[in-house]
Amino acid sequence: MTRVVVADDQTVVREGIVMLLGLLPGIEVVGAAGDGEEAVRLVAEQHPEVVLMDLRMPRCDGVEATRRIRAGYPGTPVVVLTTFADDDSLFPALRAGARGYLTKDAGGEEIARAIADVTAGRAGLSSSVQGRVLDVLARGEPRVAPLRREGEELPDGLTIREAEVLVLVAEGLSNAEITERLHVSRATVKTHINNLFAKTGARDRAQAVGYAYRHGIT
Repeated sequence: MTRVVVADDQTVVREGIVMLLGLLPGIEVVGAAGDGEEAVRLVAEQHPEVVLMDLRMPRCDGVEATRRIRAGYPGTPVVVLTTFADDDSLFPALRAGARGYLTKDAGGEEIARAIADVTAGRAGLSSSVQGRVLDVLARGEPRVAPLRREGEELPDGLTIREAEVLVLVAEGLSNAEITERLHVSRATVKTHINNLFAKTGARDRAQAVGYAYRHGIT
């Protein structure tokens, strides 16, 4: 039996996933968490073979919970099961160490296959996610220059995605062009720009460009 912990903040969804997994042969649900903090605790207590992880959860989201689980329990693979398949959800989860990624329209057979894949050391990605990853690798992602010292964090609390957007602003791209390059919505790009302006103290794009060059984010 493959022991599984399920993490999802929506009670109806969580109970539905637990019920579905209970019908699948060879799978035993040993814990169900309502947020990332509880998921990490259950992994420590139950030592499951796999964690089925939602992304958008209170207190500790799925990305951070995945990062903690992979750091503390590297032998426990995480399969993301979420509503969202956009780049801002997919790639942070993969960078955090998720070995699988499915959307919630996946059927029981696909979920069981992903669980079997990650326990065997393979990636448990849906076909649409595999295509998205290959597309990004083929196109090349925006670059962020290495910081001055290895391991130094980005300044002023910038996230990796905000730094990527800042790079593209410094290259002179418009919001529409950034949207196309990053494969996200215009609203998402606008949110990232507003956030990085607030964190860097820049009042306009020209000041943001100056900030980027002063801090080596180019």
